Amino acid sequence: MTGSKSGGGAKRGPRSKTGSSAGGFGGARQMNVRLKTATGRTTSSQRWLERQLNDPYVAAAKREGWRSRAAFKLIEIDDKHRILKSGQRVVDLGAAPGGWSQVASKRTRADEGRGQVVAIDYLAFDPIPGVAIVQLDFMDETAPDLLKSLLRDGGADVVLSDMAAPTTGHTGTDHLRIMGLAEAALAFAVEVLSPGGAFLCKMFQGGSERELLTQLRQRFKVVRHVKPPASRSDSAELYVLATGFKG
Repeated sequence: MTGSKSGGGAKRGPRSKTGSSAGGFGGARQMNVRLKTATGRTTSSQRWLERQLNDPYVAAAKREGWRSRAAFKLIEIDDKHRILKSGQRVVDLGAAPGGWSQVASKRTRADEGRGQVVAIDYLAFDPIPGVAIVQLDFMDETAPDLLKSLLRDGGADVVLSDMAAPTTGHTGTDHLRIMGLAEAALAFAVEVLSPGGAFLCKMFQGGSERELLTQLRQRFKVVRHVKPPASRSDSAELYVLATGFKG
C-alpha cells in the first residue's frame, strides 16, 4: 500500500498546511529507498522498514511535527466532513502516540483553552498542549467513568476511536477482536455524546460489522464508510463515521 492514490503514473501525497503535495515539498522529489538485508532481519520487517522510509505520509508527519502518519487520516476525514469545531469536547480512544489528539486539540482550539480533548491509551506518550491524557486500557471497567469525570459536564461532542488489538495472524480472530473494540467504543459514545454529536471509529472489513452498522443507524442520522487516502489501499482498514447523534 502506498498510502496515496495514483493518477497519471505519479504518486500523490498528503497535503501540508500550505496545501502542497508531500510527494514534492519545496520542489524536491521523493526517492525510493532500498535497504540492504541485515543479518537477523526478517523479510516482513525488511518490507515494513522500506515502506516506512518511502511513505510520503511518514515524511510529512516528521516534517510538520505530527506524532504519526495517522494524523493525516483524521485531517483528511475532517477536511471533508467537518466533524471537529472550535470549543468542542472530544474523547480520543486508543490515542497513542497522539497524532489524532494533536489534530483534535488544534481544530477544537483546546490548545488555546476553548475546546477540550481527553485521550486514553494503555501505552504512555508525551504530553500534548490542550490534551488530558489517561494511561489506562479503555477496556478496564473503570475507564468509562474516569473519562466522563474529566469531561466538561460529563459529556462529549465527538468520540474518536483508532483502537486496534494486537494482531494474531489469524484474519478471522483479528477481525472479531477489533470489532469488539469498536462495539465497546460505540457503547461509550452512546453514553457520553450530546445530541447531534459524531462518532468516528476504525473497523476492518470481514462480515461481522453488519450488526455494528445496524446499531449505528438506529442511533445516528447519517452513517457512512470512509477510507481516507492516508489509509493504505491494500489494508482491510476503514473507518465508520456516524453523525447527528439522536440522543
